[in-house]
Amino acid sequence: MPTNSSTLCIESPSVERLHSVLSNSIDLRIRNVRQASDVRDSSDVDTKVAVLFSGGLDCTVLARLAHDTLAMSESVDLLNVAFQNPRIHKTKGSSDLETSPYELCPDRVTGRRSFAEIQRICPGRHWRFVEINIPYTETTGHREAVIELMHPHNTEMDLSISYALYFASRGSGVIRGSNDAEVTEYTTPAHVVLSGLGADELFGGYQRHATAFSRLGFPGLVEELELDINRLGKRNLGRDDRVISNWGREARFPYLDETLLAWALACPVWEKCGFGQNASKQSSNPVREIEPGKKVLRVLAWKLGMKEVAVERKRAIQFGARTAKMEMGKSKGTHFLS
Repeated sequence: MPTNSSTLCIESPSVERLHSVLSNSIDLRIRNVRQASDVRDSSDVDTKVAVLFSGGLDCTVLARLAHDTLAMSESVDLLNVAFQNPRIHKTKGSSDLETSPYELCPDRVTGRRSFAEIQRICPGRHWRFVEINIPYTETTGHREAVIELMHPHNTEMDLSISYALYFASRGSGVIRGSNDAEVTEYTTPAHVVLSGLGADELFGGYQRHATAFSRLGFPGLVEELELDINRLGKRNLGRDDRVISNWGREARFPYLDETLLAWALACPVWEKCGFGQNASKQSSNPVREIEPGKKVLRVLAWKLGMKEVAVERKRAIQFGARTAKMEMGKSKGTHFLS
């Protein structure tokens, strides 16, 4: 069982080990990516890798570590999707940054903030923040195609998540110039897209993990984590892969690397999560105040210089991109599609 000395910090062995195995995982998945065969413009030749980018912890750490692997001549596209949701946005979309419903989406706000931080930390890299804005009419126009791709999954939550992955991986949106007024249509030529799937299940990122710990302590938390990992393939992987590959792109999941998985599953749970680790009131170390869910990954982000990302709270993709509860009524995520 953990002691006061086992509180996660930058020098913790588990943080060092995660840095090593995750870096190796990313290196394996992006070092020799082939050039896309349908590149339309010579300026796109340098972009082979994109990241499904909400601006949250999992994907931003992937982008940051990809920077350490890729040649500086290669750009990285950060694909940030936002939806017009009629239950929230009463007016049609606007291109103005202050009034656009897309700019009000939580993942767009977080995405811009994390984009600014990663630009500041990795200034030599050309990062493209691709705004993928989806009107409600376009979402409904692709409904049947998305349902077919995600089959046999058929719940409202599956559809909400699949919408976000479907349009994000299409990679068609706009990029802005330095003054934000210059807007250019853009479609990523990247053949590979990185996904942060698996981080929550491995490192205790969901609210149900905190609930399990509060009820049954570490045994309850371990049981909940094992349940999530065991059903990850059936519940997520097939669906996500089918939806993303529809656009001729290959999804790669660095958090599900075999070596990383073997280490994470063998690692004591208190070396991955911060549940039950109370910060000392006399401590001047801000890392000790980081929230407990996925703490080993949060501390790694802090170590890599991304202090804002390290404290970013978990938000499900369907709520961040606002694909959840688009239809009027009282449907829940677990309800089957009619």
